[in-house]
Amino acid sequence: MNNDSKVIVALDYNSAASAQKFVDSVSPELCKLKVGKELFTQSGPEFVSGLVGRGYDVFLDLKYHDIPNTVAKAVRVAADMGVWMTDVHASGGRRMMEDAREVLEQTNSNMLLIAVTVLTSFAEEDLAEIGIQCSPEEQVLRLASLAQSSGMDGVVCSAMEAQGLRRALGETFTLVTPGIRPAAAAGDDQRRVVTPTDAIANGSSYLVIGRPITQASDPVATLLAINSEIST
Repeated sequence: MNNDSKVIVALDYNSAASAQKFVDSVSPELCKLKVGKELFTQSGPEFVSGLVGRGYDVFLDLKYHDIPNTVAKAVRVAADMGVWMTDVHASGGRRMMEDAREVLEQTNSNMLLIAVTVLTSFAEEDLAEIGIQCSPEEQVLRLASLAQSSGMDGVVCSAMEAQGLRRALGETFTLVTPGIRPAAAAGDDQRRVVTPTDAIANGSSYLVIGRPITQASDPVATLLAINSEIST
């Protein structure tokens, strides 16, 4: 890891040029960076490699979910790119996660491998529509426990669930929490949202923050303010 920042800025841009403008305004000491599906599809591995080459810790957020062999091969490619962290869907099951872990051990990679539990856009009624008859909190704990026993370094979850997961899964398990919104920011399409200070208090390891920073009138000032808020 190149820095101790707990903030992962989601580069929610539709082009490399737009994302690069933000990247050029900050530094690896101020934040880590997340590249998701839209930007990766538009700009490809070359953009990610460029961020790594500049010293940024990059979270490649592609949420792999496929047959075990396919996911394992994709995870290996991510590790070869030099990214700091990538993720799979815990709902892909134990064998998929174990195969992904095994390929990293075979290559002596220290890339963090985490699992997505329940997307922060989901509420209980959304789970019910896909046949899961329990609360988001119950499903998160079920999938997080499965992920830990399958060799994952941590999970993606809402900071609302972080406190319970920290108690259940221990202090060393990495909890990456999206849906972080400063008090003055709008909720957008995220439903289970928490402020940065509360997220850290709940046990979050890293905070994924996108639009409240990238769409702010002064993104760098907003990032600095959040860093200051969670370091006090």
